[in-house]
Amino acid sequence: MTAPHEKKEPAKTFEEVDQIDLRIMDVLQRDARITNQALADRVALSPSACLRRVRDLETRGLISAYRAQIQVDRIRSVTVVMAHITFSQHTIKNLHEFDACIDSIPEIVESYRVSGNVDYILRVVVPDMHAWKGIMTVLVNGGFGVEKIVSHFLMDQMKSFKGYKLLQRPDDSV
Repeated sequence: MTAPHEKKEPAKTFEEVDQIDLRIMDVLQRDARITNQALADRVALSPSACLRRVRDLETRGLISAYRAQIQVDRIRSVTVVMAHITFSQHTIKNLHEFDACIDSIPEIVESYRVSGNVDYILRVVVPDMHAWKGIMTVLVNGGFGVEKIVSHFLMDQMKSFKGYKLLQRPDDSV
């Protein structure tokens, strides 16, 4: 039972997807350049039915983008920083302003608000340590309530993100 002063969060609702939708998304997250004909063949649909489903998944926001994964370190020298950010003050205003600030800095390529002993984890790609120092200065002196930044510098990437596990059974794989 919920106390009168406690807000009860509404139950999370999830989008309806069937096994065919899951198979389509599984194939697309591994190969976004696949032709509609090849995708249709892989998921056992006609090309028109397959395209209809892909467009529906896009319209519903379940497929939100198609991107190329660029190996930037093969183009130029980069320093990848995993930054753990801790706040001394946790106000909604500070968090929103911090979010807006990090969104405006293109070198910050990923941002996660997390639970635990840190508040954010950022992945930052900069040309060198001096560039990271400049970004750190903006974050610490921005009036957001940042108390501490702990920087971890990437030595080697052992596994990169290749997609989510969407299919539950081995025989569902396409």
